[in-house]
Amino acid sequence: MRPDGTVAGMSGVDDHTTSTSPAPAASGPAPWGEHADPEALQARLDELLPQAIADLEDLVRIPSIAFPGYDREPVRRSAEAVAGLLREAGMPEVTIESVGEGAPAVIARRPAREGMPTVMLYAHHDVQPTGDVDSWTSAPFEPTRRGERMFGRGAADDKAGVMAHVTALRLVGEQLAEQGIGVTVFVEGEEECGSPTFRPFIEAFRDRLAADLIIVADSANWDVGTPALTTSLRGVVDLTVEVRVLEHAVHSGLFGGPVLDALTQLSRLIATLHDSNGEVAVPGLVRAEDPAVEMPEEDYRRDAGVPEGLELSGTGGIAARLWTRPALSVIGIDAPAVQQASNTLIPAARAKLSLRIPPGQEPAAAMDALVSHLEQNTPPTAQVTIRRGEEGKPYQAHQDTPATSLARAALGAAWGNEAVDTGLGGSIPFIADLLEVFPEAEVLVTGVEDPQSRAHGIDESLHLGEFAKVCLAEALLLSGAGSLGRRA
Repeated sequence: MRPDGTVAGMSGVDDHTTSTSPAPAASGPAPWGEHADPEALQARLDELLPQAIADLEDLVRIPSIAFPGYDREPVRRSAEAVAGLLREAGMPEVTIESVGEGAPAVIARRPAREGMPTVMLYAHHDVQPTGDVDSWTSAPFEPTRRGERMFGRGAADDKAGVMAHVTALRLVGEQLAEQGIGVTVFVEGEEECGSPTFRPFIEAFRDRLAADLIIVADSANWDVGTPALTTSLRGVVDLTVEVRVLEHAVHSGLFGGPVLDALTQLSRLIATLHDSNGEVAVPGLVRAEDPAVEMPEEDYRRDAGVPEGLELSGTGGIAARLWTRPALSVIGIDAPAVQQASNTLIPAARAKLSLRIPPGQEPAAAMDALVSHLEQNTPPTAQVTIRRGEEGKPYQAHQDTPATSLARAALGAAWGNEAVDTGLGGSIPFIADLLEVFPEAEVLVTGVEDPQSRAHGIDESLHLGEFAKVCLAEALLLSGAGSLGRRA
């Protein structure tokens, strides 16, 4: 960390090997005590890593897209593959479950000995659609290594999270059983499409999923070479807004002038959502306190792929704009494509808006504020119809607990570099459900991604050296979990 609070980005992508030396032991006893030796675990991990990577490649080959309209058979096949890996890793109780029409999820358990804590390990085995397959450098469901990165859909988000759990259990599973620490692994099958049955699922299987500590492996590290513990997440609100100006399309030459086409009027309505600086201009939205850590602008520009010479939108620090302030985007428009355009006035056009909200903002209030703004800015020349969509809560962790201290120590030992407490501009709304159904549990959010992973995008990838560090850090964290005691 720099003296001004910023963290330097790591420029190397292909200069990290898949083996890493643990950090030198800090003064005083390690938080995992006598239950783990980082150097011995590292040596064992070096032996296990080739198989872990091969298993990850097999998972990536399964096109487990759970969105409506896609074949559900690969999702079932993916769940079965995950279940097999967990059985092989020594978990004695492994089942595949679902609720209603929900996608299959895997629950694996080893119950705790009386008086000892239980740790739940969460990840998801479903993936995003690929987008334009021809835009990928290599086939999205054929894992391909280039340098220290593995490319493929789900290689990072989140099949690497699944394999981090499996590999950590291979490393310390027997030791955890000897200590009496309970372990539950919950691998969801529909996270990417919004976890539509998540809440009823965890309520239906509450007894089997109950835990004292929940580790969610679905976030990102600060950079290649710098680990992070995610302590805040923005929530999400989305809706669709349709603008109609005519009952049907008409000739733009014969009728154009008295009526502005729907796409023009939709664009004018969208333009009211931001001010001249690019700040969200919707009244009623809140901001959280600015983060203590800052992200250098050059790192953001590099990681986001901002063309040289373009100014950034908004004001204030980059980290604040990403983590603790609202951000509003148009993520889709229904209107004729240019190639199919005819000389007619477009009668109706529709857009989907996605609003990210910071900790401290209630999703329902944010939705009401956005709807009210659109209604108040509806022009008298158009009919506007608004359809409310998803509402996901933001997340703010307790940052000073024995569990967070243990996690920071494990991350630091695995990377040989101090962990950063970071926010994340993205959303994991189901964390709020976990905390409501299991109010006594503490949640830690970790991850396998880095800023170059391009999760959800073309050429998604995983840095294999970082993956190895994630596995070691989780093994150390699990080894020290017995010291946390029971919360529930």
